[in-house]
Amino acid sequence: MKFSALLVALTLGSYANASSTEDNKSSNWTIGQIVETASGPVAGHAAENNKAVSEYLGIPYGQAPIGNLRFAAPVKFTGKEKLSGAAFGPNCPVRASNDSFPTPEQLDAANATFAALLTLATFESVGEESEDCLSLNVWTRPQNGQAKKAVLMWIYGGGYSTGSASIPAYNGARLAAREDVVVVTFNYRLSILGFPGNPDSTANLALLDQRLAVEWVRDNIGKFGGDPSRITLFGQSVGAASVDLYSYAWTKDPIVAGLIPESGNVIGWGLQRSKDVSAKAWYNVSATLGCGDAASNSTAVLECMRGKNYTDVLNAIPQTAGSASLVGPFGPTVDGEVVFSNHEYTSRTPAKVPMLIGSNNYEAGLFRAQFALGGFFYSEDFWNVFNLQGFTCPTGIRANLSVAAGIPTWRYRYMGVFPNLAITDDAQAYHFAEVPMIFNTAPDYPDPTREQVSIGKYMRGAWAAFAKDPQRGLTKYGWPQYNIGQDTLVRLAYNNITGPNLINPRRYDADCAFVNASSSDATIKLPILPDGGANVTPTAPPGSKPTGNGIILSSLEVGSSGNADGKIKAEDVHMGIFDLGMHM
Repeated sequence: MKFSALLVALTLGSYANASSTEDNKSSNWTIGQIVETASGPVAGHAAENNKAVSEYLGIPYGQAPIGNLRFAAPVKFTGKEKLSGAAFGPNCPVRASNDSFPTPEQLDAANATFAALLTLATFESVGEESEDCLSLNVWTRPQNGQAKKAVLMWIYGGGYSTGSASIPAYNGARLAAREDVVVVTFNYRLSILGFPGNPDSTANLALLDQRLAVEWVRDNIGKFGGDPSRITLFGQSVGAASVDLYSYAWTKDPIVAGLIPESGNVIGWGLQRSKDVSAKAWYNVSATLGCGDAASNSTAVLECMRGKNYTDVLNAIPQTAGSASLVGPFGPTVDGEVVFSNHEYTSRTPAKVPMLIGSNNYEAGLFRAQFALGGFFYSEDFWNVFNLQGFTCPTGIRANLSVAAGIPTWRYRYMGVFPNLAITDDAQAYHFAEVPMIFNTAPDYPDPTREQVSIGKYMRGAWAAFAKDPQRGLTKYGWPQYNIGQDTLVRLAYNNITGPNLINPRRYDADCAFVNASSSDATIKLPILPDGGANVTPTAPPGSKPTGNGIILSSLEVGSSGNADGKIKAEDVHMGIFDLGMHM
């Protein structure tokens, strides 16, 4: 069932720009004028509700990954034919969900609000799907502001099994309208089509799609008024993990000048798989389709899989990899080139690119509602550990690694709670709650509060300040560089107040010393952790048994030897509940 996405037309304003502005030298720019690109001349149009913004949709950056290009690295698209730029390109295929819309009783049990339906509707993909999906979208306003604008390039989340650039919540028009930046979104392949697991061919195709899109932006964004030397990658959940995976994969030639991973990184939600686990998932699907298994000729298996209809391929994925699973069978695979193991990330040096990294105060709020819809109810202690293990601790670890590498780093914790984004009465600042604030795409019912409007402006100004000057922009904006021993964690929307609220990160990180402790051993005594200047003590116990028959991830790296090593296998994680567009 679909809901109409009600988007808010909030009054935007620019906070102090981090870099100096200059009059645009292309004042003769015509809204939606034709732009010459490597993909061909593309026509634009005025963005809806932002007539001063030129919108260019559905620009192909990669050839259609069909035939021999299915399950293969992406190939650059070049063309000379005129592109209309009038509509989003097709979404990359995903497996259709078998889940039905929840009953009123289920919605009541989850404390779901009407605002939840409106909010989640803005996270539904729009349009049709096709394997010919490697396209991107550009929003720009070259007639005003800087002659060459900083570029914010978005990578969507969705558990590597769903999501698209057509999702209304990611519309870049409002962000481009008032922050004097160019905004780019793009599609990349998902699930088995993006991470096939075939042991005899290229791995991590979706991540290669992302790199190809960055290369397209580098080569073409200048024609749209963008500055190719100031591209910032930003993303949320596994989109954030993709941003961070990128930083380790292309250290010598990162192209981008800044990185903003929101609620995800290589330590948490990168969800790296071993080659053995990925191969097992691949052959499970190939055998289901009659294409052979691990004992068959691998070349013959690949050719057979390429000959199948993509819907048949997706439907052959075991139901345990459905949209409600926390971890599906297909995702980033350790190959030693683009993706590395978790323990390698703690010793490798990422690209020397400034980073703004953070998470939300109660990421569990989304998952708690999602689980409740399926009849799973967990203790508060369980969700405290979930927040720590999945988000707070990985964010702190990754920020520390960045600082240790001598990289300018800033860390935030988003805490805003507003009526039109409250998916339940107690969801708080849940997973993806910051996204509508950054893009200014929250529903307009209930009306946004004055505090929300002000905080949204401030946050968009901060993201833009970083993009315009990744080295010094946030310092000029009033944010200190991150230092674990000082009050440098920026709390955003703390008590719904505009501006930065600074605190020692140990206020939230102190509990990370025991998040891997057994959740079933009541004899475990909590350690007395050093204060570290934050004047806090641990607040959450190491965990408790959930009241349903569920599990908590004991490791964010998927192992290859079952549960004998104490790690959760991807195929073991399944909640079997309604998705409601839950983007991870």
